[in-house]
Amino acid sequence: MRTMCSRALRGALALLALLCMAAGMSANADEPAEDWPTASLAESGFFDDLGEKIDAGVADGRFAGLHSVLLVRHGKLVLERYYEGEDEVRGRPRGTVDFSPEDLHDLRSVTKSIVGLLYGIALAEDNVPSLDTPLLDAFPEYADLADDPQRQRMTVAHALSMQLGTEWDESPSYADPRNSEIAMDRAPDRYRYVLDRPMVAEPGTRWTYNGGATAILARLIEKGTGKPLADYAEEKLFSPLGIVTYQWVKGHDGAHIAASGLRLRPRALARIGQMVLDGGRWEGRQVVPEDWLVRSFETRAEVDRDVDYGYHWWLGKPPPEGPRWVGAFGNGGQRLQIMPRGNMLMVVTAGNYNSPDAWKVPVGVLLDAVLPSIER
Repeated sequence: MRTMCSRALRGALALLALLCMAAGMSANADEPAEDWPTASLAESGFFDDLGEKIDAGVADGRFAGLHSVLLVRHGKLVLERYYEGEDEVRGRPRGTVDFSPEDLHDLRSVTKSIVGLLYGIALAEDNVPSLDTPLLDAFPEYADLADDPQRQRMTVAHALSMQLGTEWDESPSYADPRNSEIAMDRAPDRYRYVLDRPMVAEPGTRWTYNGGATAILARLIEKGTGKPLADYAEEKLFSPLGIVTYQWVKGHDGAHIAASGLRLRPRALARIGQMVLDGGRWEGRQVVPEDWLVRSFETRAEVDRDVDYGYHWWLGKPPPEGPRWVGAFGNGGQRLQIMPRGNMLMVVTAGNYNSPDAWKVPVGVLLDAVLPSIER
């Protein structure tokens, strides 16, 4: 049972962390967590002991660092678990947090997939360049870069599929300045930094995980809409879904960190997942064009034998009728995994930041607990 003391400590630590960071736009932090219709595990086709299985995995260390698990099936919240653990806000320690539905959490690179959704919305409104547009045409302020014919062939589609053909390395820890995303965030001009990387392959021929591509997409959204990224997200995505509380961390240049800066409550992320699962609709309103989701979930690059990549979304290898799952993943174990055939989605937040094995916790929760608990 949580005590008044632990709640006060949690609030103080959260406030301290937020005061120390370069904060993006945020709605009223006192707003209650996003409401959900609920159903029991048994009603939703799961064995009743699923929650206890996850609790046991946290207790015995198999799911170490787990902060929350939410499971939604047939549009209803069927499982919601929160735990205590060490946390950060974009690398700044928050201390130990006793998580609850009201707590915002770093999404890290889950943010990339949300920027992908925003590009689709802006494209349907004719506010951003078409996918075959050369990137340098959309950035005339960097006309000097157009001297390279190969660089001229980079398009919006290449940014969406992370096949720019430029040198980029996010394999070092995100605490390491040699990491390309961190170097971009520290550069005097983040957009020139991305577009000016040495060319190492013909655009469209090699997939390289690239947060710089997301920054470029975000800048195109801002240019085309005349609004900061977070303002546009609030108007076109968050507000229609009833998401009233969020934070989008800014860089030293005042730009919202498009690749990894968004903080949401797990229930809010689940709303985004349910909207995607329902073909871009929420409560009868088309929030994201359905055809954009179809395009986004087509394989654009093969990452490994199990995973493909679309337009800023990870994809389970597809049988003929489409991907087995669609996912948004983030450093530390953050995950939104959408499973259309089971009409369900899973949200996981965790605090295993910069660990190369962070993926094992959300995968373990899914493979060792959730899927074996499906009764029908």
